[in-house]
Amino acid sequence: MIETAVDGRVLTLTLNRPEKANALTLEMLRTLADQFERVDPDVCAVVLTGTGKVFSAGADLDAARAGLAVDPVWERLSRAVAGCPALTVAAMNGTAAGGALGMVLACDLRVAVPGAKMFYPVMKLGFLPQPSDPMRLVALGGVSAARRVLLAGERLDAASAQALGLLDAIADDCVAAAHMMAADACAAGQEHVAAIKAMIPR
Repeated sequence: MIETAVDGRVLTLTLNRPEKANALTLEMLRTLADQFERVDPDVCAVVLTGTGKVFSAGADLDAARAGLAVDPVWERLSRAVAGCPALTVAAMNGTAAGGALGMVLACDLRVAVPGAKMFYPVMKLGFLPQPSDPMRLVALGGVSAARRVLLAGERLDAASAQALGLLDAIADDCVAAAHMMAADACAAGQEHVAAIKAMIPR
């Protein structure tokens, strides 16, 4: 359910469960964490995207009710994405919801198709957000954005998310746009990418 492909020095990880809106299972989360934790030294950029019309609906609901919503694997994945030595780009082919938004926020850059939305329905569902997600929302979009998303349950469209700083670009072909964002990283090396990333506050 996680497809991997390498094009030059770019690794693309694709959520491939479109019949379930790419809802995330424990197996998928562990696979993603493994990929980010063990990225090959030749890879200078990792693009995270999905198949179908939705990037990811977040946790599979049955699995969430069975305990996945509070599993430490979410924080493990967020740390792995944030700590990846390569440039990480979320290419949102559609809406990112719940815990899936957490891994999007952990990426270095974010690009989405025009119809994409971002939301995190933890208030309505009765769960707490993953610990690092509110901090990343504040770091990227400010306290107001975090309150709108987490407390008011607002569904931000792509234009609103970009205006708040949660999205870096909007493009019809989000994967192609992600590759363009990664061009300089691919012309350098992973060690150089990692060194520059270490100089930028997270």
